Amino acid sequence: MTSAESALQSPEVGTPVLSFDHTQMTFPDGTEAVRDVSLNISRGEFVTIVGPSGCGKSTLLKIASGLLEATGGNVTVDRDRLGYVFQDATLLPWRTVLSNVELLAELHDIPKVERRQLALEAIETVGLSGFVNHYPRSLSGGMRMRASLARTLTLKPPVFLFDEPFGAVDEITREHLNDETQRLFQSEGFAGLFITHSIAEAVFMSTRVMVMSARPGRIVAEFDVPFEYPRKPELRFDPEFAALSGEISRELRGSHQ
Repeated sequence: MTSAESALQSPEVGTPVLSFDHTQMTFPDGTEAVRDVSLNISRGEFVTIVGPSGCGKSTLLKIASGLLEATGGNVTVDRDRLGYVFQDATLLPWRTVLSNVELLAELHDIPKVERRQLALEAIETVGLSGFVNHYPRSLSGGMRMRASLARTLTLKPPVFLFDEPFGAVDEITREHLNDETQRLFQSEGFAGLFITHSIAEAVFMSTRVMVMSARPGRIVAEFDVPFEYPRKPELRFDPEFAALSGEISRELRGSHQ
């Protein structure tokens, strides 16, 4: 087994890899952002959180990643190999696609030959093989997000955190990125925690959808999504899809009160 393979071993699908246990967050100015959130996510689950603006959705991701320290409760996750996809692709403009995608493996001290192979495999997985020597400025918004996904894929993380990653692209590009992300979820079997304002995106992507209340954010409803993977684009027009989206929308409207 190579050093990279040893470093990148992951828990089995179905194993809990991210747990919030009565997690709370109150900021120094007294603002209570998150109250008593308990949630377990296993490999092979893709969980999306929807809720009003300012309800603490992104705060939960920051707590999971270690960017914020919760003021109450516990969070269990392996932060050494945590995938975090931000609202912006956060690519370094002076590095090519290939060197951007290699960056995390480089920071984890994976040897050059191995990280180059991991990067090329990840680039092929997201459909950017023809752009390895391009710089971010020459890529579309959707292509930059694919490069960001590829960069994280090099570590084969058991947990992916997605903080509204597709909110800044047009609707068609967003749907394509949804298709590609759920394909990656199928092939990699990671645990996904996804934040979005789009109910349709939440239902299309997820195995479960959680609804958070207005601040202080609490989980007020949970919906299992019954559709099998792979999910075809036309699923978005299915009556059962519309019915589930309507249920979540009604719960979300109630959560504003």
